[in-house]
Amino acid sequence: SKLGYEYLGNDLRSEQIDANRINAKEVLQDAEVYPTWTCGDSLNIDTIAKGYEADLIFSCPPYADLEVYSDKKEDLSNMDYKAFITVYREIIKKTCSLLKEDRFAVFVVGDVRDKKGFYQNFVSDTIMAFWNCGVILYNEMILVNQIGSGAMRAGKQFSNSRKVVKHHQNVLVFYKGNPKNIKANYPELDLSYIENKIESE
Repeated sequence: SKLGYEYLGNDLRSEQIDANRINAKEVLQDAEVYPTWTCGDSLNIDTIAKGYEADLIFSCPPYADLEVYSDKKEDLSNMDYKAFITVYREIIKKTCSLLKEDRFAVFVVGDVRDKKGFYQNFVSDTIMAFWNCGVILYNEMILVNQIGSGAMRAGKQFSNSRKVVKHHQNVLVFYKGNPKNIKANYPELDLSYIENKIESE
């Protein structure tokens, strides 16, 4: 919206929508374009956004039950991993149906451990959920989080359980369509400012 693009967001919790709207007023002020938010279960996104055609999909979904967001039964963060991944795949399938051909989808995810301490393969499950929709992994980036208290926890945690402290998330970029069409559909970027900065340093 800040750049003048149409934005449609959906969240299960009305309190999050209210917070988003307050934040939008602070950021956008007198902007001509404001985001549209809908409140509902993303499992029904095909109905909520019926007829909508997206140029880009972006989400940072719940990381299974790592953080519980509400007590709603339809909240993914309240489900065990088997139920979570079943609903999650269906949400991705319905969301991908709204994505135009030759367009990108971006999901920010991070692997999570089960109750015994083993990783559950959430990143790979996300990749396969998109693959089953014909929307294929095209790029991956690593989002490095601030260390914060991790430096203090790292030694004790590793000594007690041999678990390393995790400080990154996976930014998965998927593509729907033929990658050969990217050059024709997307403008060439002027990245000279990066080159100039590197040269000055």
